[in-house]
Amino acid sequence: MDQALVSAYRGKRILVTGHTGFKGGWLCLWLSQLGAEVTGVALHRPPQGPDMFHSVDLGGLVDHRIADIRDAAAYAQACQGVEPDLVFHLAAQALVRPSYEDPVETFATNVTGTAVVLDAVRRMPSARGVVVVTSDKCYENREWEWPYRETDELGGADPYSASKGCTELVAAAFRRSYFSDPAGCQIATVRAGNVIGGGDNSLDRLLPDVVRATMAGTAVTIRNPASVRPWQHVLEPLAGYLMLGARLLGEQAPRFAEAWNFGPSADGFIDVEEIARHFQRAWGPGVAQIAFGRRPDDPHEAGMLTLDSSKAHARLGWRPRLSTEQAVTMSAEWYRAFAAGNEDMRAFSEAQIARYSGGFTETLQGEALCA
Repeated sequence: MDQALVSAYRGKRILVTGHTGFKGGWLCLWLSQLGAEVTGVALHRPPQGPDMFHSVDLGGLVDHRIADIRDAAAYAQACQGVEPDLVFHLAAQALVRPSYEDPVETFATNVTGTAVVLDAVRRMPSARGVVVVTSDKCYENREWEWPYRETDELGGADPYSASKGCTELVAAAFRRSYFSDPAGCQIATVRAGNVIGGGDNSLDRLLPDVVRATMAGTAVTIRNPASVRPWQHVLEPLAGYLMLGARLLGEQAPRFAEAWNFGPSADGFIDVEEIARHFQRAWGPGVAQIAFGRRPDDPHEAGMLTLDSSKAHARLGWRPRLSTEQAVTMSAEWYRAFAAGNEDMRAFSEAQIARYSGGFTETLQGEALCA
């Protein structure tokens, strides 16, 4: 385990919203390995096959609390007694297609919910930093080949993407209005690409759809095979979030209270069909057969989206460590272990974190994250 991150987080009290979700679950598991005291607040999540929260029994590892971030009173009640040093806000409606079906819920969760979380932080004198997780889809996507930088225009053609652009504006407004004291709590926002990895059981996501079909012994149809996305293993952006959070805990925190991209290296910008074929090869015999097709009534989704992470490379020392093939292989290994009935998916997941962060140490060697 990387000692720079251990030094930054050991004994720290960390509040994570959305810990019952895919990315939130992996983040809480990693924080616990680093020695942090983790409290999670999220909606109740019933067991749903290979989902991260139940597979690793995360409720038995962290201080597990239930609340809807759209309900300010309920969220405040859930946070009673929590005195966090740092807050990671991941709770969200995180899918494009459901945002078309219920745009009001999407905006209520992603925009109003973020305002509720940040307003609660104003009443937490212990808090030194907040990392608000948005999305690469927060940008006004012009379908061009150039990667988006943190200073590019915010926008969104669909309710989900627009809600993430709005989330960025909410965070900026709170930063200027309530968190502008250089000696006080600082807010940063983070934008990652299309994350993959074990424990994602969301509907209408590429690899989970293939896994469900594989476990059911059926074929699967994948839409938009030519769409290009920034694919990355979930541990890649989480490493960036942890590095950024460590900076917010340090003396130079105001220098890092801004927006950050955490995208893959150039080989991660590939189309849907190629990533699906990668996964079929990584799984091996028995994997679901895949057909590609788009229905006439399918809603619009971006065809081209890439990120520029040079700012994180230069100022945080963060860079992606996994090739696309390695990212897909790690994902397939996790799902295969679950499908085979592995009884200790927490240990399996912790081993993947240790394997990843063991290589990650080379990136951080000699850096003082809290300097």
